[in-house]
Amino acid sequence: MQYPVALQLHNFISAPSSPEPNTPLPENTAKVIKITNCRVLRDHKIVEKDAIWIQDGKIIDPHKFFWYQKRLPDMVLDAEGLLVVPGFIEAQINGAFGVDFSVPSDRETYERGLTKVSRGLLKYGTTSYCPTIVSSSAAVYHQVLPLLKPRPGSSDSGASILGAHVEGPFINEARVGAHELKVLQASAKNGFQDFKNVYGFEGDTPEAQRKLSEENLQSVKIITCAPELDGVMESIPDLVKAGITVSVGHSMANTSQAEKAVLQGATFITHLFNAMPQFHHRDPGIIGLLGSRLDLQRPYYGLICDGIHVHPNSVKIAYDSHPEGVILVTDAMSAMGLSPGNYQLGNMDVTKEEDRVVIEGTDILAGSVITLDACMRNFIQFTSCSVIEALEAVTLHPAVLLGIQESKGVIKPGADADLVFLSDDLYVKRVFVAGEEVDLGAIQV
Repeated sequence: MQYPVALQLHNFISAPSSPEPNTPLPENTAKVIKITNCRVLRDHKIVEKDAIWIQDGKIIDPHKFFWYQKRLPDMVLDAEGLLVVPGFIEAQINGAFGVDFSVPSDRETYERGLTKVSRGLLKYGTTSYCPTIVSSSAAVYHQVLPLLKPRPGSSDSGASILGAHVEGPFINEARVGAHELKVLQASAKNGFQDFKNVYGFEGDTPEAQRKLSEENLQSVKIITCAPELDGVMESIPDLVKAGITVSVGHSMANTSQAEKAVLQGATFITHLFNAMPQFHHRDPGIIGLLGSRLDLQRPYYGLICDGIHVHPNSVKIAYDSHPEGVILVTDAMSAMGLSPGNYQLGNMDVTKEEDRVVIEGTDILAGSVITLDACMRNFIQFTSCSVIEALEAVTLHPAVLLGIQESKGVIKPGADADLVFLSDDLYVKRVFVAGEEVDLGAIQV
């Protein structure tokens, strides 16, 4: 399989046999954990009878540990033959366990909800995620984005937050989905300045401008927008320059417009097949990016593998077209993990049935209630892909998309010790966050 250049050039394993001559020995008395008797996902392979060494929340090189520190590990854990993989990364989740990230509240209540979701997601192997905000008013963004700055995870606080995915409001009203029409931005005629104003990257006074710019710009990791809207296409390079991943979605873009967006710097497609024109042989629209010409770097694309948002056959078509581009997402909303009933998604009233969520009184889908580990298992069932491919769709691929593949989505020296232990049938058995094991049985959601 041909992987993107970013993956081909990346050196995933570094294990020199000894340090350089005359290298001073760094002092580090922190506890060292050695995980033995495990199968480990490394460098597109599953390595049998491997071991993982952890210190200070990071994966360490056992050779360097031996030569520099000249001591044995403080703790040896037997993985009992389980498959150990990097912690899962979720790029699109609107909420869970009764918490909706798009509904502002006082800081204490909002933080409590974040912690509830961050801890609850660990039960399903998700150790890092992008809280997703549906199209909202500028006032909502200004209130909630400062609370969604990247923060590390732990066994107590839960999964790490990578920054927010702001899904809208620069989207096409013809593909609004479950978003509220009245808050949509019909254009960005002033270019990047309009994005700054809506998301709160600038304020009315110099002090407010500095505060909002620092806090909110740090908080935004992904922006979903419709490139065909006036001014949006021209804003993509500025968004990318600001360190934001630009995703095409909730859009009526034709193939030409979608390809231009990629050339401008867009690297992701939000929930492929949903909230976009259906495939047509004369103009396949955004979906056509999966078959773009060879001189165009094809983007990653999100897939909701619940068997409802996308038919299994469509999932397989996407996988067959661009296997190295798939990123599994849940697009889950606040009713995930809860009983059937009526809930909220932003300002929209929605109804959870057994396996789906719809806008109240309609059959319009309003996010999912599936978990990321279930998406992964479904993906294998729908496509007959390898276990490695399915695992990389929730680990390596989202890490590369977000530019965090040095620390997340891989098991190699220097990476964060976020680990998921899986059974042969890919159910979560144990989880480590920042080198600490999580008591999964103590998590109450």
